[in-house]
Amino acid sequence: MGLPACFRGLALHLPDTLILDMRKDLHRVVAIDGPAASGKSSVARELARRLGFAYVNSGAIYRAITWHVLQSAIDPGDTSGVGQALESVTIACDIVNNESRILIDRIDPTDYLHDDRVNEGVSHISGVPRVRSVVVQKMRDYARSHNLVIEGRDIGSVVFPDTPYKFYLNASPEVRLRRRAAQGQRDEITMRDHADSSRLVSPLVVARDAHVIDTSLLTIEGVVNQIIDRLEQKGLHVPS
Repeated sequence: MGLPACFRGLALHLPDTLILDMRKDLHRVVAIDGPAASGKSSVARELARRLGFAYVNSGAIYRAITWHVLQSAIDPGDTSGVGQALESVTIACDIVNNESRILIDRIDPTDYLHDDRVNEGVSHISGVPRVRSVVVQKMRDYARSHNLVIEGRDIGSVVFPDTPYKFYLNASPEVRLRRRAAQGQRDEITMRDHADSSRLVSPLVVARDAHVIDTSLLTIEGVVNQIIDRLEQKGLHVPS
């Protein structure tokens, strides 16, 4: 069953004690973290298909909020302005065809999520505590109704720290730059890595007990097969 959860950002700026309580009664979650262009999205989507789980791209929610902030002519570095923008917007999230979908005030921003301006601003937006509260809550809501493969930067370390299925994908900066260029995107990988790993709120780290995979020389299928082998070792049944 899809999850037609609509929420306003201010209402979901919740205390840590309440957020911890919300980890109860969650479905199975495979957490895949890693830096930009490490292969997370392609691997997570294919893995979800193989497992029969729903695929959630946490970065798409941050990018949708970034797009809205830019459309509102707010500087992504203006924490106060970003917070005000969240108070006045309705974000609707659901699962459609086994993948997450995000609407901002009933508008689907999917076609704009990888614009250069969004690429440049998303690290600032994702570091705003109020934004992270909203997105973390949404991801936990997804897990209340679905088995998930979810990818991001703090999925195993912060959002679902209790899942036994944690993976961290990485690749050399050169490989990641080539991947971005092949996608027709311009992205300052080094600057993005520094911003993601040095932010005060939920920095990019290798989660405790995460299985690390270097994807530099691997195909998507090769990475997925490694993950499935690991999941089976941990007792998760994988459909043949």
